[in-house]
Amino acid sequence: MVERLDGDQALVDLAGVRKPVSLALVPDAAVGDYVIVHVGHAIGRLDAAEAERTLALFGELAGGEPAAAPAIPA
Repeated sequence: MVERLDGDQALVDLAGVRKPVSLALVPDAAVGDYVIVHVGHAIGRLDAAEAERTLALFGELAGGEPAAAPAIPA
């Protein structure tokens, strides 16, 4: 989830790991948005429901419990 913006760069929380990510390909991304990240670049946005489903699938594929989606700010 996008936590902070700085021009076309963002700080993104990736399952508890915070990474700087380029938003050059997704310029309309905003704080609170879920983004698909590939090699340091956001390549798409997801709505909250799709993000929850995707995180759950990743958790199942990893053989563990479904990953909990981060809380969505009100």
